[in-house]
Amino acid sequence: MKRRDFIQKTAAGTALLGLANIGLSSFTTLETKKITILHTNDVHSHIDPFPLDHPRNPNMGGAARRAAIIENIRKEEEHVLLLDAGDIFQGTPYFNFYGGELEFKLMSMMQYDLATIGNHDFDNGIDGLYAQLPHAKFEFVSANYDFKNTVLDSHVKPYKIFNKGGIKIGVFGLGIELEGLVDKKAYKETVYNNPVEVAQDMARILKHNKKCDLVICLSHLGFSYKNEPNKVSDLDLAKKTKDIDLIIGGHTHTFLDKPVIQKNSHGKEVMINQVGCYGINLGRVDFYFSDDAAITGNGKAIIVS
Repeated sequence: MKRRDFIQKTAAGTALLGLANIGLSSFTTLETKKITILHTNDVHSHIDPFPLDHPRNPNMGGAARRAAIIENIRKEEEHVLLLDAGDIFQGTPYFNFYGGELEFKLMSMMQYDLATIGNHDFDNGIDGLYAQLPHAKFEFVSANYDFKNTVLDSHVKPYKIFNKGGIKIGVFGLGIELEGLVDKKAYKETVYNNPVEVAQDMARILKHNKKCDLVICLSHLGFSYKNEPNKVSDLDLAKKTKDIDLIIGGHTHTFLDKPVIQKNSHGKEVMINQVGCYGINLGRVDFYFSDDAAITGNGKAIIVS
């Protein structure tokens, strides 16, 4: 093969692999590892699909359909995490009758890895949430809710670290201010701490102290508040912090077809995603890691129908 043809073919192959930054003088093939993040938010006890005659969401959603999609993705991908950004409870008679037991059991059957707590998850009170925890075969994280004087003390962690194919993934949770949204009698002595300050501490711990390759925030703060500039949102959180790679959001029922990219306080890109509500969509974000520690990612919303 002529030297010129060899160089052209090598360069083309490198570009296809997304590793065009490697000099042609190096012929070492870098290993790329793929991490798939699946996520939901604000499912609100929607177990069944919407009816065929529903004016907005006809025949969409449903836990069984979501489970089938998740199972198929797990067959295709080796390293998968399944996360939820809160408001699992409240919205259908299933919650009124079972108090959250069915929701947690179904999520456990789908093998959710982790969830954070939304304001509606307190709708049966903090004692009601605590009573349902035995049905959840996954853990909860919330870094800015201080539960030390409540029944949830020691049952909710600030963060959790996963190891998928040698990639360390740190996930921490953030919750919205409960005052004004939830009756004080429901959340009792739960203390709300500033989510931006807490997030910066969590990201530093996970990225630098724990040496995580990927840092994810499971947020129930809301995507944005154009008319409430003093209210903390996911967009604000991304702008004011560093070391967070992905924010998976909830609360505002924001339907995003793909993640929004926001620059952080150091000018680096943060992905923010949210997939609406009621289990209509399943979020998916894929990250690719190469041996030289480069991270690239892309995402989309998968319609559950």
